[in-house]
Amino acid sequence: MLQKIKRLFVIKTRFEACLIIYALALGAIERGSAYLTQFPGWGGKMLFLAATGSVFLAGAKIFDCLRFEKEKREAEHAAT
Repeated sequence: MLQKIKRLFVIKTRFEACLIIYALALGAIERGSAYLTQFPGWGGKMLFLAATGSVFLAGAKIFDCLRFEKEKREAEHAAT
């Protein structure tokens, strides 16, 4: 039963990854707009860029991990 629940929290396809990255981006934009309100000027703009830039880093890492896991599965399948 725990295995079935655990599988719900595993990213299996690129589509699921895109949905998660989209959700991260929405949160980053919301947080960034709050930074612009709280810290007007350069400070707020830099924090906005940091919040949104982190989504690019996270998205790249998610896609890299999906590619790595796919290659690993293919290698295991070819070995058997």
